[in-house]
Amino acid sequence: MPEIKAIFQRQRKYIFLLLSVYVLGWGFTPYQSIFLGLILGTSFSLFNLWLISRKTLQFGEAVERGEKVRSLGTVSRMATAVLAVMISLEYPDKLHLISVVIGLMTSYIVIMIDYFLQSFHLRK
Repeated sequence: MPEIKAIFQRQRKYIFLLLSVYVLGWGFTPYQSIFLGLILGTSFSLFNLWLISRKTLQFGEAVERGEKVRSLGTVSRMATAVLAVMISLEYPDKLHLISVVIGLMTSYIVIMIDYFLQSFHLRK
């Protein structure tokens, strides 16, 4: 499943680009708590994207071998989201909670945008 790896690498690049914009926003704007929340949420979102791509590869290999398939790691992705929210609740003066939640959704938004870009590119 090399296409899963290529998709993950492309989406990882997009997320790193967003993270660099967030770091610039944190450094040069007065909205440091908002951008720090976006950085934290997006970092955990990138970790969740890595988890789902790794689990998808393991899922495909297990199906090829004819083995029983375990879950795709929903509980671990939820646990990382809970951890990010707990960190933001622990430091409300440094991290903006809504920004952390938006950052956690970043990988899903990147996945949708990447899908539409790739489908548009293939139609051309």
